[in-house]
Amino acid sequence: MITKEATEAARPRAAVPEPPRPTTRRRAWDEAPRWQIYLPLGIYLVFTLIPFYWILLFALRPAGSTSLVPWPMTTAHFEKVWTDRGFGTFFQNSVLVGVATLFMTTLVALAGGYALARFDFRIKRGFMLALLCSQFVPGALLLVPLFEIFAELRMINSLGSVIIAETVFQLPLSMILLSNFIKNVPYSLEEAAWVDGCDRFRAFRVVVLPLLRPGLIAVGSFAFVHSWNHFLFALMFLNNQEKQTVPVGLNTLMSADSVDLGALAAGGIIAAVPVVIVFAFIQKWLITGFSAGAVKG
Repeated sequence: MITKEATEAARPRAAVPEPPRPTTRRRAWDEAPRWQIYLPLGIYLVFTLIPFYWILLFALRPAGSTSLVPWPMTTAHFEKVWTDRGFGTFFQNSVLVGVATLFMTTLVALAGGYALARFDFRIKRGFMLALLCSQFVPGALLLVPLFEIFAELRMINSLGSVIIAETVFQLPLSMILLSNFIKNVPYSLEEAAWVDGCDRFRAFRVVVLPLLRPGLIAVGSFAFVHSWNHFLFALMFLNNQEKQTVPVGLNTLMSADSVDLGALAAGGIIAAVPVVIVFAFIQKWLITGFSAGAVKG
């Protein structure tokens, strides 16, 4: 006897339709041929590298040569710039100004950024607005008041005047970046440290400060590079040639009658090497710091 269950089992079952697979939309650059991507990048790379090659060409080939290949190579231009034109002294002054500006800017911006991120006070919005508006003021407008202040303090022709001016000029942007970076650190971490017996300063030093490493590196490197390349403050506040920095030293290689292209190119390479080295070592931290400090957590 055929049971009802056997009859149901013998019936052909209808095929269960499979759920539709999600279709992935192809991006525009996946559909484009490779040459349409690499050709513009190659053209941009060529236009970027040609000026660097031209500087190396003038710096390494002998004086009076018109060859497009720096052969035979010579270091006479570097020796002339470093010893005869005083670039060794300029380099030391620029290192001193850059390192001092780095530490002063980072220290003051760290304290101000923490106050802006963790405390609420009555003029906080107005203070933030003033910091933002100060970025629209060109440095040339600060020359006259800063010169008068440094003259009263007898700091003209002193590297301290350039360091203070560079620090003041870098502080608004550095403080804003660090305050936004500190906001991304959970406040509960500090509260947990307080519960464990730490005071505010120790909790900040032990818990928060290690997490701010990318932001500190980004702010410090930006302050160093800007003070290294800045020309205006050093030109106005330093009169003695032994106190001048590398950008002002490059300006002394150009006269109204002639320009020593070989020496100028060698000086430009000397000025660019520290910046290239700094960015080569801190590129990872720099990108992380600026991306994290640019948004509010």
